Amino acid sequence: MDEAAQRQRGIALMVLGMALVTAVDTTAKHLGASLSPLQVVWGYYLGIVMPFLAWPLVRGVPLREAFRSRRPGLQMVRAMLLVFSLGCLFTALRYLPLAEATAISFAAPLFVTGLSAPVLGEKVGPHRWAAVVCGLVGVFVIIRPGLAAVHWAAVLPLISALSFALYQLLTRVLSQTDDLLPTLLFTGLGGALLTTPAAAFVWSTPSAGQWLTMILMGFGGAGAHVCIVRAFSLSPASLLAPFNYTRLLWAILLGFVVFGDLPDGFTLAGGALIAGSGIYVAMRERRLGRVAVSAAAAGGPAVRP
Repeated sequence: MDEAAQRQRGIALMVLGMALVTAVDTTAKHLGASLSPLQVVWGYYLGIVMPFLAWPLVRGVPLREAFRSRRPGLQMVRAMLLVFSLGCLFTALRYLPLAEATAISFAAPLFVTGLSAPVLGEKVGPHRWAAVVCGLVGVFVIIRPGLAAVHWAAVLPLISALSFALYQLLTRVLSQTDDLLPTLLFTGLGGALLTTPAAAFVWSTPSAGQWLTMILMGFGGAGAHVCIVRAFSLSPASLLAPFNYTRLLWAILLGFVVFGDLPDGFTLAGGALIAGSGIYVAMRERRLGRVAVSAAAAGGPAVRP
């Protein structure tokens, strides 16, 4: 697979991963109405551990070998960042509409793009910066700062966004040294170990339906992790960052279907800006990929966005 095709596949996997992430958020908001957010996070990891552990067993890989990592300490830091991010976001979802919490969390792509240069050494061209800024403008259109009272919980998705951005950057770093399987196993079991003590303090025995919902939520999270990790192994973090914005489109749809929340004109206008930024980057990347292939075939330099 050539570089241009790899990047396009990475974009597609990122969009699918964001759809699954939004499904998990929707489920967490539903469960959070009757269970503590900490217990919901624990239930998420309960469900996510099952497919992660089943994978090496089905493939006949010994668990000791499956957990082999060149950077286990960094793997645990990555798992801690995701636990913290989910804890903040699931708490916010208890008080905020799904689309609003999702919109605020869209500071994450900006953090990823801003940090990808000093942390990963990636080059971020002006067109990518413009697309990310355009998406961020769409976020502010939705939030409308200064035009309405801001709930105290609105700061939690922002903290979650910073943690998730660092988690994404570490995903990119670890994809260069570790296989997908140990990264997923450290994510699932590391998160389960970190959340179990906290869940014990707020424990409320779930019903049979809640147990099933938490397990299904974890399965959706497992699929999201596979998509995101694979996407970052195929494409640069700064290229994938704008496609985090597709979560808002999924949030608007699921927020209406599940909770009956109708987006207003500001939400629709902001969503259009966000979607447009992602589509523009995808179209430009496809065009530049074709130019790079042609230049390489002619013996000339490849074009960087």
